[in-house]
Amino acid sequence: QVQLQESGGGSVQAGGSLRLSCAASRRIFSNNAMGWFRQPAGQSREFVAAIGWNGGTTRYAEAVKGRFTISRDRTRDTVYLQMNSLTPEDTGVYYCAGARTPVATESIASYSGWGQGTEVTVSS
Repeated sequence: QVQLQESGGGSVQAGGSLRLSCAASRRIFSNNAMGWFRQPAGQSREFVAAIGWNGGTTRYAEAVKGRFTISRDRTRDTVYLQMNSLTPEDTGVYYCAGARTPVATESIASYSGWGQGTEVTVSS
């Protein structure tokens, strides 16, 4: 049973944009914060962005502030990550996850129900 499904990854040149989507099961999505994380090759998974259960609050990693925007559509049980001004340092596998709290959080330990990931490659 697929509970989280990411899509929208791909290869772009530096300065380009991508929009990631994550379709979630109602059980995971409804009353929980949602987050995006990424994992560059050979590195640990790192926080990118989070959004509270009703979309009222968001949090971003310093490296993506001003370039990435997280949003959620409660009618579609989907969370999005709009990524602009991409750089090669943004390359990695991007994962979405549902938090065990309604509050947007950077703590990876607060998340469960990870998706399979979608790969983003930014070339210089």
